[in-house]
Amino acid sequence: MSLTSNGRLNRREVLKALSLAAAGSTSLSPFLFGCRQAQETPERIEATGGRKSELATPPKFLIVIGAAGGASIVDSFLAVRATEAGANAAKINSFPDASVQAVAGSTLRAVRYSASKLGSIAIPVNTDQLAFVQKYKDDMLVATSVGTSVNHTIAQKRSITGNGAWKGRTLQECVAMQWGQGMPLPNVNMAIGGYGERGTDVTLPPSVYPETVTNPSLWPLGLDGKRGIAGAPAADVIALARAARNEVDGQSVFGKTFANAKALVRFRAQREAGQGLETQDLITRLNVLPDLPPQVPLSQYGLASSPDGAKVRAVFPDFFNDPYQGQAALAFLLLKYRVSAAVTMGPDFNVKLGGSAGLYNPPLAFDFSHNDHRGSQAFMWQRILSTVDKLITLLKSEPFDAGTGESLWDRTLIYVATDFGRTRNRPDNAIEFGSGHDLNNGFLLISPMVKGNTILGGVDVNSALTFGFDARTGAPQPGKQSSNEADIFSGVLTAMGADLSGSGLPDASAFKA
Repeated sequence: MSLTSNGRLNRREVLKALSLAAAGSTSLSPFLFGCRQAQETPERIEATGGRKSELATPPKFLIVIGAAGGASIVDSFLAVRATEAGANAAKINSFPDASVQAVAGSTLRAVRYSASKLGSIAIPVNTDQLAFVQKYKDDMLVATSVGTSVNHTIAQKRSITGNGAWKGRTLQECVAMQWGQGMPLPNVNMAIGGYGERGTDVTLPPSVYPETVTNPSLWPLGLDGKRGIAGAPAADVIALARAARNEVDGQSVFGKTFANAKALVRFRAQREAGQGLETQDLITRLNVLPDLPPQVPLSQYGLASSPDGAKVRAVFPDFFNDPYQGQAALAFLLLKYRVSAAVTMGPDFNVKLGGSAGLYNPPLAFDFSHNDHRGSQAFMWQRILSTVDKLITLLKSEPFDAGTGESLWDRTLIYVATDFGRTRNRPDNAIEFGSGHDLNNGFLLISPMVKGNTILGGVDVNSALTFGFDARTGAPQPGKQSSNEADIFSGVLTAMGADLSGSGLPDASAFKA
């Protein structure tokens, strides 16, 4: 499905999209897998790691961005200059000195890159990370890492579980548990591969499991089981039909026989929760699509664009054609309306044409580095950072608490989670070269809650390999190459001020502001 040349949907496509609302009347419950708060008691929440006191505290929010394919930290904020690498400069992934820009008042760095093509793709690549780092350095923390897998799916999942650091829970599940209870869909996931998987802790309440969203621009149209259907019965008639259905279900032989079966109990709770979403008018609040009849006839079907639709479309004008922008647009609305405490998003591996360069997303995202390392890293880092910049701009513009003057951004942490790093070797002085997967890398955290303008660890300029750090004190540990996945996991939650009682996680005080 795509927009026409004038940027609008044709009639057939919009009717197909709006029909998702009709599907909700019979399939809304499994579609809204994560909405199950009605099943949870405060005692149950505390028993699984969430404190009762957290239910009454203002929420905090986590946005995980899956930098799929291997976003290299030494092609961004820890880049190595050729003069620093000395005799090894020609053989490792070091840059001409002029390409690695210093950031005033910071040890963070920014890479500038220019080329006439991206591997075999005839598009120019002209990127510069300096403006982003200058703008956000005080909210940026880079932590070096060594992973335990170079398989995409496995490494992606370990980047959000810390390799099973806390009973196999994901970061998103932990945040949903502590700050998402009472929200309609505490954990919404729009990412791919291992980023989109749930954790392995079966003791968690189902409410914190990820709600999968594959098309962020159309998904909101399925959040009501009766609206958006031409000629649909009146609401009171639908309510009567639902009541009769529930009664018949309970009196049937099947219903009586399996009344206490966990699957059936869960199904009924999901069905009720789905109806709860209707009362919150999420089909409107989360809908970025504009009302543009006859091409996008929302009003014809009794629907409307979000009150924030124009504002969001102005920041993300390509929300429909570029899935990554669409995810960011929906992420903002999910946080603003307190629908979710954790949102996961990120580019996928599919090529996507469009945009000013003629290409939104190259094949394999960061993993196109196999073909052209420098060009792919530059292009994809620019893609990640430009959308993050726009998303933060929206979050900063949204008040959270008039009394404290906090914005939504003040209570949000963005975690750029990548699969792994890239190999550091290259043919002598090659500018265009391919790279493989490597366990050695680093992660980016952006938030007012982190210890900003900080690098935890460092990089050996002779090899371009990063080295470790003490997660409690932040002291660099040159030569340390052991895995620290649990430190990164703990660091994200520590920076957010999560309750880690009984988690067994390492002390990661160095991450917190």
